[in-house]
Amino acid sequence: MSTAFVSAVTQLYPDSVIDVVIKKELTGIASLIPGLRTIHSFSKQENKGLSGVYRFGKKLRTENYDLFFNLPTSLSSLVIGWATGAKSRVGFAKEGGFFLLTHAYKKPLNVHRVDEYISLLEQFTGKTIRERQVKLAIDKPGQRDNNRVLINFNSEASSRRMPLDKAKAIINLLTSTFKNAKFAFIGSPKEAAFVEQVIDGAENATRIENLAGKTDLVSLVSLMAASAAVLTTDSGPAHIANSVGTPTIVLFGAGNEQNTAPYNKQNLTVIRYGKLSCEPCVKNTCELYGIPKCLQMIDDLQIVSVLGQYLGIA
Repeated sequence: MSTAFVSAVTQLYPDSVIDVVIKKELTGIASLIPGLRTIHSFSKQENKGLSGVYRFGKKLRTENYDLFFNLPTSLSSLVIGWATGAKSRVGFAKEGGFFLLTHAYKKPLNVHRVDEYISLLEQFTGKTIRERQVKLAIDKPGQRDNNRVLINFNSEASSRRMPLDKAKAIINLLTSTFKNAKFAFIGSPKEAAFVEQVIDGAENATRIENLAGKTDLVSLVSLMAASAAVLTTDSGPAHIANSVGTPTIVLFGAGNEQNTAPYNKQNLTVIRYGKLSCEPCVKNTCELYGIPKCLQMIDDLQIVSVLGQYLGIA
C-alpha cells in the first residue's frame, strides 16, 4: 500500500534518489516497486531493542539523506529516522515519539491506508496528489493461464482466516462448478499444514495443488500475474494480486474494507456477510463466537457467481 506514495514522491522530486527501509521478510517484493534505488533490509531479531534499532539507523548516516518519510506509526521506525540524521524527518504525530520528527502531522481518520500515506506527503509539500495507483512491476510476466485460480484462505489473524469446514465446502463447490479450472492454494511454509487439511478428502483433488511454502514473494507475484483470478481472505496476497491487475475476490471478516481493501477498483470484488452487528470488529481474534462467524456465513454461491464472471463462464 506504500507503492502509490513512492510513485508520488518520484513525481514531486523527479531528480531525487529514493531508498527504502523495509522488513527483511518483505525485501523481495520491494525489488518490484518502481522508483527505488537501495533497499535497506531491517529485522527486529537482528536489531534487538531500541538500541539495536538506533544502531541500524545510524549506519545509514553516510547516505546524508535530505528527507526521511516515516509511514508506519511505530516507535521503532521513528527511531530509525532520527538515527539517520536526515535533515527533515516527516511523519504522523503518533506513538509518543513525534519529538523525533522535524515535521509532525495529523493522521487522517477513516481513510484508506493508501490515502493516509499520501496525505502525509500532501501535508508536507502543500501539493495535491491526484494520480494514485498501487502497482508492482514485473520484468518478464509469464503467459496467463486462463484456467488457473489461486486461493489464499490464510491470515496472520485468526479472525481473518477462513474456518476449516467453510474452506472445505468452498473448494468442493468450486471444483464441481468449474470443471475445466485448476485451483492452487498459496501461503507461507507455516500455513502449508492448514492447506493440507483443507485439501484432505476434497472432491476433484487432482485439480487442486498446494503451493504453500513453495514460492518466494517475487515468484508469487509472477504466479499471480499469470493466473486467471485470485480468491483470498483479507491479507497480503489480496493486495499483491490487485497490484498486478489480476482479477481479485476478497472475502472480508474482521477487517474494515474501507481502510484496508485492495486499492485499485478495476477487477476487484469485495465480499462480506454484513449481517452481524459486530461487523467489522477489526480484532485479531473472534471473542464473540470463537471462530469468525462473519467468514463462516459468507454466501458460497456469491463467490461462484463472481468467479464465473472473471473466468468468462457466467
